[in-house]
Amino acid sequence: MSKLPKTHIATSDAASITVRGKDLVEELIGKYSYTEVLYFLIKGKMPSAGETKVLDACLVTLMEHGLTPSAIVTRLVADNVPDEPQAALAAGLLTVGNVFVGTMEGCARILKIGVDSPGKDLGGDAEAYCRDVVEAHRQERRALPGFGHPIHKPDDPRPPRLFAIAEEAGCSGRYIALLKTLSTELDRRAGRHLTINATGAIAALLLEIGLPAESLRGIAVVSRAGGLIGHLLEERTTHSGRAIWEMVDGAIEYEDPES
Repeated sequence: MSKLPKTHIATSDAASITVRGKDLVEELIGKYSYTEVLYFLIKGKMPSAGETKVLDACLVTLMEHGLTPSAIVTRLVADNVPDEPQAALAAGLLTVGNVFVGTMEGCARILKIGVDSPGKDLGGDAEAYCRDVVEAHRQERRALPGFGHPIHKPDDPRPPRLFAIAEEAGCSGRYIALLKTLSTELDRRAGRHLTINATGAIAALLLEIGLPAESLRGIAVVSRAGGLIGHLLEERTTHSGRAIWEMVDGAIEYEDPES
């Protein structure tokens, strides 16, 4: 006989719902914010005021950035299946990955190894570690996650604000310091300035408040979902998805494969 499934997250019966040991109705609803309960579900404990401030700032930062691929996909799907909003939202969220929005996970893994690996003394090893990371990415011709931006040049305006919030919240530490060291080394090796982007800053901030690296892409999805709701509703009046389709369709040049 197989073992019964187990969970520490939540359970319910006819009269109650229990979330990580707390009664949803009596202990959570109206007493904690969405941000606090999100942290609680991930970590199993309520965040401090500083941790809440940092997580909330990160959620707001990634929520919206205009007609990005996720927004365009959401609008295109909404135009095709207008009665299924969840399909449009899900389609847009599937674009959160290693190119857009989700790069914070890759950056977080690099920072976590640099800070948490046994034997690494960031007083002396940080610069050597960053040199190794940058060189490895250059040798493999891979972009370093958390750096560079196609629009925001020379600097992404979001990271300085996020770093300031972390400082104000008492949550600025080794991960942010290592990210800045990594930035300095990347610039030196590239011979030009490559901005720390929002996902890089968020990776460092979320590690500072104790969130695991493997949870960060999920955080990105949660954040971007809020922004996509706005695009979904606006699409009903602007029909931008249809306009994008018609623009692309009208610009395509067909080439005869036999010619």
